[in-house]
Amino acid sequence: MWRRGGVHSAAAAQHLPTAGASAAAAAAGGAGAVRRRRRPGLPCRPSHLFFALLVTLFTASLLVVWQLLPIARDGDASVAADGEEAPPPPAAGGGAMMPFSASRVALRAFGGDSRLEAARSARRWWPGLQPVRLALVVGNMNIDAESLMLTTLAKSLAGLGYEVEVLAFADGKAHDIWNTICYVNVVSVEKLKSVDWSKYNAVFVSSLEGKRVVSILMQEPFQLLPVVWLIHDDALGQHLRNYPESHLSIPNHIQDWQAHFNACTYVVFPDSHIPLLYSPLDTGNFLVISGSPVDIWAAKRYSSSHSKETVRKQHGIKDDDVVVLVVGSYLFFDELPWDYATVLRAAAPNILDMAITKKLGVQFIFFCGNDTDAYNSAFQELASHMGFPDGSVKHFPMTHDIGNLLMFVDLVLYGSLRHEPGFPPLLLRSMASEVPIIAPNLSVITKHVTDGVHGFLFNSDDPSTAASAFMRIFGEKRLLDIAYSVALEGKLLSKDMLAYDCIIAHVKLLESVLHYPSDAKLPLSFSEVQERTWLWDPFESKAAIENSSLEDERHIHTRIADILLGESSQSNGTTYSESNDTSSYDYPSLSDWNDLTEVEIFEDTEMREIEEIDERVEKPLLTWDEVYRNARKSERLKSEGNERDEGELERTGQPVCIYETYRGEGAWPFLHHGSLYRGITLSKGARRPRSDDVDAVMRLSILDNPYYRDLLCEFGAMFAIANRIDTVHKLPWIGFQSWRAAGRKISLSGSAEETLEKTMAGENHEDVIYYWVPMDTDQTSNFWSTCDCLNAGHCRTLFGDAFRLMYGLPEGVAALPPMPNDGDSWSTLHSWVMPTPSFLKFIMFSRMFVDSLHSLNGNSTEPTSCLLGASQPEKRHCYCRVLEILVNVWAYHSGRKMVYLNPRTGDTREQHPREERNEMWAKFFNFTLLKSMDEDLAEEADDGMHPGNDQWLWPLTGQVFWPGIADREREEKYIKKLDKKLKNKVKLLERQKSGYKQKPLGQ
Repeated sequence: MWRRGGVHSAAAAQHLPTAGASAAAAAAGGAGAVRRRRRPGLPCRPSHLFFALLVTLFTASLLVVWQLLPIARDGDASVAADGEEAPPPPAAGGGAMMPFSASRVALRAFGGDSRLEAARSARRWWPGLQPVRLALVVGNMNIDAESLMLTTLAKSLAGLGYEVEVLAFADGKAHDIWNTICYVNVVSVEKLKSVDWSKYNAVFVSSLEGKRVVSILMQEPFQLLPVVWLIHDDALGQHLRNYPESHLSIPNHIQDWQAHFNACTYVVFPDSHIPLLYSPLDTGNFLVISGSPVDIWAAKRYSSSHSKETVRKQHGIKDDDVVVLVVGSYLFFDELPWDYATVLRAAAPNILDMAITKKLGVQFIFFCGNDTDAYNSAFQELASHMGFPDGSVKHFPMTHDIGNLLMFVDLVLYGSLRHEPGFPPLLLRSMASEVPIIAPNLSVITKHVTDGVHGFLFNSDDPSTAASAFMRIFGEKRLLDIAYSVALEGKLLSKDMLAYDCIIAHVKLLESVLHYPSDAKLPLSFSEVQERTWLWDPFESKAAIENSSLEDERHIHTRIADILLGESSQSNGTTYSESNDTSSYDYPSLSDWNDLTEVEIFEDTEMREIEEIDERVEKPLLTWDEVYRNARKSERLKSEGNERDEGELERTGQPVCIYETYRGEGAWPFLHHGSLYRGITLSKGARRPRSDDVDAVMRLSILDNPYYRDLLCEFGAMFAIANRIDTVHKLPWIGFQSWRAAGRKISLSGSAEETLEKTMAGENHEDVIYYWVPMDTDQTSNFWSTCDCLNAGHCRTLFGDAFRLMYGLPEGVAALPPMPNDGDSWSTLHSWVMPTPSFLKFIMFSRMFVDSLHSLNGNSTEPTSCLLGASQPEKRHCYCRVLEILVNVWAYHSGRKMVYLNPRTGDTREQHPREERNEMWAKFFNFTLLKSMDEDLAEEADDGMHPGNDQWLWPLTGQVFWPGIADREREEKYIKKLDKKLKNKVKLLERQKSGYKQKPLGQ
């Protein structure tokens, strides 16, 4: 079955003209005439007859012009032969095009510039630390055309310097082939939510089963990750096209798929036909990259399991008959083949005369449209206008198996003169089936096909030249040998004809959507791609084509159908929650909102009626004992705003609490439970259910601004905890751990947790910091060079400028704190534990440093002005990477003991021993100095010395306090107390003067 253009006849018939349209109109007119009175003499008014004739002529002229405009505009068609009558347009309806422009889709592909070239032009003088990581999600690893294309693409990307990791839902025979190219990870659906997608720079999703992955990537913190969805299957498109009534039975089916498609950067299709079927889901990000080996693969498999002689006998084809298959553009498969008419009307008479002369029995088979009676009658009428005698033309619908037709035909005539965005797939399938082709010399065809070598071409400006192409093939009672030699050359060419262009197009697309971070090792450009052919050898060595059966294909399509409908129809209340039990994409429809509004209105009205009735009912007065009893009962029944779980109860009396910072539901699977951990979310109202997570936005109002929340990242959670810390943390030790630590398998194990708790429960309470995520450094780079790699090469400069501005140092004095390269490790990823008083001192220093760093930014509302980022995501999270390593500078120069805790074994080892620190800047990190600087800033904020200064970040990051505030508050409290005494004294004097005495209660 030709799946590219395959449509069900019932659905396609709605777009076809009916041969009996005029008869039906006449019948309808006659029935109406019986019901109304007629004027004697004329069946209708003359004015009505004239108006109907005028409308008919105008409509017919518009249809003719509409059919001719695309050909005339492209310059690929010619007018009809002189003296011949043009075929009539359809009587009614016309061939309806789907509301989708294939050329417009193709032009969307590479609208943006290459971000790789932009990264190279930025002159990155610093070395990269790690390669660009790509995730390739596949449904299975079977031996098929999709695996052939993806393995070739993965090998090309790996050769350019990308690090590709394959995540497959099911294992298969191609596992060994994948292993020789890249790392392979077979992931079950249940474990998808445990994959840390943030470690990848881009995600390629292949197959409709990848919807599970897209559902996860729609959540924070993965929303900024570029996602390219490769759709090779038209199962969903056929479902949307052929069964529109099923949309009504499955709530929010289309809306759910639209949301998933819209979440992707691009949705890529292998040809222009499939996006036509998916057009109801188009959100403006559909692309077409042609060249997939699916046609060559299908031709090889079909020819290995069928015999040409057997198929010809099944169709009643004689040995000396020449069968010509006429194909065209599949973009207009629902309409009559009007584009064929121009070629065949000019060449068919000469071809038939030539066949008679050569004593050949020529039959023409048209592959177009569908098999409805309306279409067949309209097609036969069109065939008679083309000049074909009765019985010499057969019609097969697009739902017929194209492989079956190519097994018994002798020639393929490509009759369409329309420009297409890529090489016509039907023509490619014909070449792969070793059938001689005759085609117009369109640019997209002549780019690959040479006339007389791979096929026979005719002048598209003169369709009558198609007859000369037949003359080069027809011999006495048979085809000439040149036809078979050209067919063989065409088959050899088609095998890898589009491979290089297809690979290059995918690499270009990747370069246009991928953000290359500062620490990335830039890969080679697309021009350095070495693969120019598909990886046929490993696939053919497994005898995959011979062993592949149609039963496997049916199983795959059945499984995909279960995905299409099963996820949406498991329950009418949920759309998809399989990959993450904490997320559900059940998008309410308009009727749902209307029902909810009606329910709320009804409940509000009923409540008001009950209140009015209660007010009118006379109630007995309660005694004071009953009032007190009811009050105490209501207090007992009052529930807390966020109920505490068992972990909060167990945390009482513990020496340490580690706060796990996260953002969004996508990070929930990476968080821990228990007494040692407590979550803190940076997304407002996105706490985990049944937990006592801290909402950082509620504790620090600046985090409600998305700009500052992105600017500070996880450091904002530390500011939120430190702001009035006594209300949330009362333990002697405090720690933090990023959710990414668990995602990268470097979080604390059970033994490490036990070691940490035992150490802190002891009597030794020295000023020490424990960390377990070391910075990635090599032997050739030191602390500041690594920081430069992470911050677009400007870490030293901006850190020194911020340090100089913070302390008011002159220009000639060094302002960059020295960090030794002694072979020990440094902390990163905000994963450490320290005493709570030390934490408050660190936050005091950090607030002033962040304010100085922020004041260096000339335009604080424009992320593009950030010098610490090389890509847009890095510019959006400008200070995050500098703040990750800030704790090292503070701990080293303030004289804190630094201990590395192995997260797996729990072993500890001191780093950068204090007795070996020869270049400590202790005077700048002295607590007395920092405390005085903090009080000076608080006094400035309290006095309003910076009115309207949006650049001043310090007052917004925490509590503002200095002794003057305490004195003023004490004075205000004393004044209020005096005012209250004075008011009470005045009231007492007024009562004594008026003689008023309060009656005892209860009388």
